[in-house]
Amino acid sequence: FAFKDVALQALGNIYEYFLKRNTRRLTVIGATSGDTGSAAIYGLRGKENVECFILFPEGRVSKIQQQQMTSVLDPNVHCVAIKGTFDDCQDIVKALFGELDFKRQYGLGAVNSINWARIMFQITYYYYTYFKLFPQCDGELSFSVPTGNFGDILAGYYAKRMGLPVRHLVCATNSNDILHRFFTSGNYDKRPVEQTCTPSMDIGISSNFERYLFYLFGEDPKKLGEAMEGFKRTGKLGVTPEELQHARQDFLSGVAPEGAIGEAIRSWDKLHGYCLDPHTACGVHAANELRESSGWPQVPHHAMVVLGTAHPAKFNEIVNEALGRPPPMPEGLARVQHAPTRFEVLPNAVDSIRAYVEATVAQREISKDGAARAPSVLLGSTPKDSGTLPIQALAEATGQAKAEQHQTTVVVSMGVEPKAEGPSSGVVPEPCTVGLALPVAAAGRPCDCWGGLWKRFFGN
Repeated sequence: FAFKDVALQALGNIYEYFLKRNTRRLTVIGATSGDTGSAAIYGLRGKENVECFILFPEGRVSKIQQQQMTSVLDPNVHCVAIKGTFDDCQDIVKALFGELDFKRQYGLGAVNSINWARIMFQITYYYYTYFKLFPQCDGELSFSVPTGNFGDILAGYYAKRMGLPVRHLVCATNSNDILHRFFTSGNYDKRPVEQTCTPSMDIGISSNFERYLFYLFGEDPKKLGEAMEGFKRTGKLGVTPEELQHARQDFLSGVAPEGAIGEAIRSWDKLHGYCLDPHTACGVHAANELRESSGWPQVPHHAMVVLGTAHPAKFNEIVNEALGRPPPMPEGLARVQHAPTRFEVLPNAVDSIRAYVEATVAQREISKDGAARAPSVLLGSTPKDSGTLPIQALAEATGQAKAEQHQTTVVVSMGVEPKAEGPSSGVVPEPCTVGLALPVAAAGRPCDCWGGLWKRFFGN
């Protein structure tokens, strides 16, 4: 029910394919602001020789997003709520990947868009859309892409470099607008993350932006390394006027304030009978704001494509507030609303997550070997600190360092009963504007050139 589902289905199958050939273990550690987590979990659940750890910021994802992640009870899936922001989760992941001994010992793998395979599969979205619209369009497309981590729009940039006829790429942000500020002023300066109605874009540092800067800096790794090292120290990064001018040739940008998001949802519901999710509404708002200055109306049959990010039912409360009614609830999301869940709540600390990974992997190996399992927390009514005993006992029994005390939270149900079921995608009947509520490729292959990979890693 989000654009990331397609890429992560493929990534999970790729991991399993190569692990079977090499009989290796892979420990996936990922951070999510909402949608990456569920997409990764559904792509990796039940995979042989794969342990999947997903970190998400406590209280900063929607209820249904959390239910999607934590209701998957496969033994190789481990969800962790971090007492912090998404940037904190992402910093922990990056820190663990930087510990080379730990990385080698546990065979760390990534599911965030820091894994280039994610970007590779998302390139297909742009080709798929082009072949759906051509030759009814003028031969070029423009894309407005809601973005926080700069992954989906970076895939569009690569598609353009590969030769796809793209006129404009619009970087659409919410109030956490570090990317918009860069493309308007040339300053990439870190600010505190605001909590908004678009939680999947509540990101203060866009991890994929470093990849674009590599090209903006003339593919000079030394210059990029010095710039990023300075950014880590000071939280500030600037470019020359010439580099900013070049960046503006690659990207336009727009920002959607909180009030504009609800207004876009109401407007498209009234004019087109189309229910936007709040993140897609950011892309629609940015496209409308730039419509005249970009010259799109003066180009006959030019198509502006807004990449939809997720089904609106994943943000039920926000859409309900904007429209006065909940969005249609697809069966797949309705099933998870009241499903039992399992997840941990841990401090915002690298040491805490490292200890949890070590203990959990050890427990899983004991289980696979048929030995007696360490105590585990059962779903149901559980004392608040009940999760400390199993991890503590396991760490001591397996010779691990003493694991940090942590809390296990068990939620039996949350959310409201859905009243209706509706489609998960559609095309908006406005001239020269197409809204795609992704996953756009769920009903078919993105394009023939990817057919071989698609068949191998997705099946027929």
